[in-house]
Amino acid sequence: MKTLAELLEFDFPTLVDALDFHVASQPDHVALVYGETGQALTYGEFGRLTDYVASGLTSRGVAAGDRVCVFSRNPIVSALTMAGAWKAGAIFAPINFQYQGDLLAYQLNDTSPALLVVDRDLYQHLDDVRSLLSTQFDIVEADGLESSEFAMLLEPSARPTTAIHFNSPACIIYTSGTTGRPKGVLQSHRWITHFLWIGRQLLTPDDIIHSDLPMYHVAGAHFNVSRALWVGASVVLWDRFSPSAFWERVRLYGCTTAQLLDVMIPWLMNNEPSANDRDNSLNKVHMQPLPASHHDFAQRFGVNFVTIAFGQSETGSSVMGLIVETEGDQGTPEHLYRGKSPDEIKAIYTDHDLLVLDGKSEIPHGLTGRPGPFLEVKIVDEQDQECLPGVPGEIVIRPKLPSVIFDEYLGDARATLDSVRNLWFHTGDSGICDLTGAIRYESRLVDRIRVRGENIAGAQVEDLIAQHSSVLISAVVALPSVEGNEDDIIAFVQMVDGHPFDEVALAQYCATRMPKFMRPRHIIPIDEIPRTATNKVKKSKLRDLAVRRLGRQASNAAI
Repeated sequence: MKTLAELLEFDFPTLVDALDFHVASQPDHVALVYGETGQALTYGEFGRLTDYVASGLTSRGVAAGDRVCVFSRNPIVSALTMAGAWKAGAIFAPINFQYQGDLLAYQLNDTSPALLVVDRDLYQHLDDVRSLLSTQFDIVEADGLESSEFAMLLEPSARPTTAIHFNSPACIIYTSGTTGRPKGVLQSHRWITHFLWIGRQLLTPDDIIHSDLPMYHVAGAHFNVSRALWVGASVVLWDRFSPSAFWERVRLYGCTTAQLLDVMIPWLMNNEPSANDRDNSLNKVHMQPLPASHHDFAQRFGVNFVTIAFGQSETGSSVMGLIVETEGDQGTPEHLYRGKSPDEIKAIYTDHDLLVLDGKSEIPHGLTGRPGPFLEVKIVDEQDQECLPGVPGEIVIRPKLPSVIFDEYLGDARATLDSVRNLWFHTGDSGICDLTGAIRYESRLVDRIRVRGENIAGAQVEDLIAQHSSVLISAVVALPSVEGNEDDIIAFVQMVDGHPFDEVALAQYCATRMPKFMRPRHIIPIDEIPRTATNKVKKSKLRDLAVRRLGRQASNAAI
């Protein structure tokens, strides 16, 4: 019988070990394709280039344990830097390429990198915040793989001999900042191994992953790119999601799997139906969160399986399940089907006592599956006592192996200790456990809004708006988006006495200070922000006011 560690690792303690194996065993197999240009890298080429990047980083003074930040839209640049940093023993610390101003300066100061790779067209944002930076770092300018300083990192040189262990630090991914400033989540190499555990089992080298998610998220960097590299599959990378070109891209490269955020589903369903909708190779799709229309989508486009999960940057995929959506000739056409057979995929879940559901059945909203073998998951009340089945409480998690969940919040020992009180990591999310052990996500417990796949702290939006000279105070609430199961940001502003409300000017101000996903959909003036007796903002009253003013329904977001 395998130990838990052996069950987790599949013969490779880290992704670097798995990558080295595929470089040696299938050097001519395609590893990555940049869909925007058609540029492809085989495993042999990707292995050599990442060796060169590791050597180049080392020659520029990057040592084991140092942080390497990437501020780039180009997913190939990010992927090469990520794997190269790991081979040098360094930590991959990507930055949201939509950041600018205070947001950009904060993450750079907090991460304190040894080196930053930055796109040429993003360099101005870096220049704009130099007076705000308290840290110094080397800078490598990138413009794709050629005609820039980044190309110098790709010059042939010997790979450094750096020991990498399962508990070596690998990544810093920033939270949404739900309880204040975003926190840097330090993830080990085993965190990646665990995060990809079930997803790795679903793929073979014949699979091709479609990826249009950014590399500063665990979904793009790990669930798509790292997962492909682990199993020797191929991944096609795009700069952004395109509802009009999605199926054309899938058919062009024969993609077998993708991750779709719930807001993407209505965009794809709104395309004009065609008799050829099922004429595609996509046989398994990950949906998180699971939209109500998952089965309609799968039937229309011939998707055999939808996978579901509950996870965070701190814990990876802690709960997981499989939905059998179509079978036989209702799924992916036989001549286009590649990868593990439907029976093999179902067996992966049943063999590990994970949840398997019939897509035609009524699936409760928020259902995410059952815990995997490497974590304990339970629901607790405010005193951390376990709730009875069917009773809502906070989802808490405890690992069974070292380094399976995050190591720490970067430079914030107090926040780290607070999050793991009573020896359980507290997710800040509410859920319900049923009699079968399945976990249903219920709602957010903290000030968080979800827009286009991004988790946003309402307090952060409020702080940025309140920095406008004419705004005395701002308060943010969420209303359901007209598309998908996400939120629209509604901002209320109380103006400084004598300053008129100018929605256009405030919107323009937000456009210069915030990435697009963070900007309010509506800005509403108010004479006075309502407060409780303890001086807290009455968000429920503001939400009701927004509903009346905009003729919308209230959101479940607890902000």
